[in-house]
Amino acid sequence: MIGKCLGAQRCRKIHRTLRRCKVTVFCFVLTVVVLRGTIGAGKFGTPEQDFVEIRDHFYFRRRAETHRVLEEVQTTSSDNEVASGTNSETNNYNDFELNKVLVDEESDDSKLDPDKPYSLGPKISDWDKQRSQWLKENPDYPNFNAPNKPRVLLVTGSSPKPCENPVGDHYLLKSTKNKIDYCRLHGIEIFYNMALLDAEMAGFWAKLPLIRTLLLSHPEVEFLWWMDSDAMFTDMAFEIPWERYKDSNLVMHGWNERVYDQKNWIGLNTGSFLLRNGQWALDLLDAWAPMGPKGKIRDEAGKVLTRELKNRPVFEADDQSAMVYLLATQREQWGDKVYLEHAYYLHGYWGLLVDRHEEMIETYHPGLGDHRWPLVTHFVGCKPCGKLGNYPVERCLKQMDRAFNFGDNQILQIYGFTQKSLVSRRVKKVRNESRNPIEVKDVLRSLYPAFKAVKVSSS
Repeated sequence: MIGKCLGAQRCRKIHRTLRRCKVTVFCFVLTVVVLRGTIGAGKFGTPEQDFVEIRDHFYFRRRAETHRVLEEVQTTSSDNEVASGTNSETNNYNDFELNKVLVDEESDDSKLDPDKPYSLGPKISDWDKQRSQWLKENPDYPNFNAPNKPRVLLVTGSSPKPCENPVGDHYLLKSTKNKIDYCRLHGIEIFYNMALLDAEMAGFWAKLPLIRTLLLSHPEVEFLWWMDSDAMFTDMAFEIPWERYKDSNLVMHGWNERVYDQKNWIGLNTGSFLLRNGQWALDLLDAWAPMGPKGKIRDEAGKVLTRELKNRPVFEADDQSAMVYLLATQREQWGDKVYLEHAYYLHGYWGLLVDRHEEMIETYHPGLGDHRWPLVTHFVGCKPCGKLGNYPVERCLKQMDRAFNFGDNQILQIYGFTQKSLVSRRVKKVRNESRNPIEVKDVLRSLYPAFKAVKVSSS
């Protein structure tokens, strides 16, 4: 009947189409069955959920595999840590054992022969001649930048290891920043050392091998300025009166009567001093160093110093006591070239100065260098890098912050800012912005002091 209505040819086409549809449906059903067996049925076994999982399988396969691999790695790592019971690598600095990276690669087992006199190095007897010849051959590196302005190298430093307390390195950084600021303003080069050049001269004495090395390595330097890491500049405008020391080779804060007459162990201070480069300096270092080697030599020398010097406590030999003893017992050899300065504070004891900073600001001004506005404030006894100091930690750290801010204010004011207070880390503007910044007056001539000006000869 249908064939008669539609015709034989069209009927055959309809039958072929139906057969193809059956095959297509069968293939689809077979594909679903295979996929369900491969990736699993849906959560509830419904066709809708099957479709969702098939989509995820095709479109998010790469991301799912990556996630699975990461989960397996983390699970394996966690299981291994539990199984082994040992500490693994960590990204947390607080959990890390610092000693793992501070262990020396090799130890120095060599010991000093106590029967052999200690020496900083080979004996040099003609350094003045060698240096003079070098200066003639290198005119581009004069030892004087101007007639009364010697080339100066400020030297300071700290231990090769981190400080023994958590905040010590922060205060070392502030002290270093302070020194850099002063040196930049006064045309002084700076050298920061963290290497112990001679294991025998650790502690107080580590500066001596370093000073000798730098004097010999920098013949162009006229004065080397040693400064302890716990000392800060608090008068950024004060310029050392170099003309006063034209006949001197060593300048230290001190008093003649206390050193030569009283033999007082604190009659001078070696935390900040000036040493002229020359043969005299090398000879002085050779005479100064023999009390320094650690161990028996230093202990026995400490007994001698305690016996010979006024009010000195019992402890091992230190560089300051040794210098007092050397000058007091050999004044004829060294005294004529040593200038004990107390007209300004090449070294100023912090306990007598820092509490008066507000009074200084109200009454005086930078550039005085003395008790009114000290050049250097030295935090003797605070030991900010050590575990135990001679004074309460809170007092030391607060006073160091005040001294730093007192000096830093003099730098910030050049640029129109100041600390909100001596105990604050925040700053405020003290000068309005100008359309003509070149015309802003530098009252203290800190940016361009006269001694830094370069004179160009007319051709």
